[in-house]
Amino acid sequence: QVQLVESGGGLVQAGGSLRLSCAASGRTFSYYAMGWFRQAPGKEREFVAAINFSGSTTSYPGSVKGRFTISRDNAKNTLYLQMNSLKPEDTAVYYCAARMGATMMSDPVYYNYWGQGTQVTVSS
Repeated sequence: QVQLVESGGGLVQAGGSLRLSCAASGRTFSYYAMGWFRQAPGKEREFVAAINFSGSTTSYPGSVKGRFTISRDNAKNTLYLQMNSLKPEDTAVYYCAARMGATMMSDPVYYNYWGQGTQVTVSS
């Protein structure tokens, strides 16, 4: 299995930027497709970004496309989420997740391992 630890969350003004990191340990990081999800109070967990095992393919929903960028460094066992032009509606707890296999997915049910989450708060 793999253990995931997120970092980099915080408070930022609207229009600002944050970079989240997710450090992985355990089994070989490159065996896993990875994703970022978020959950705001009273809402369901929402897909934010996904990347395949090699980093060659990424996917985003329309709500963050063009503002967020997912990337990974398999040599450092680390996943990243660069978030630019942040909006108050981006406020949520952000989770990284791993699924065994090469293919990225947008549905959280396909992910086997989850981090503890990091809070992102965007003020207006």
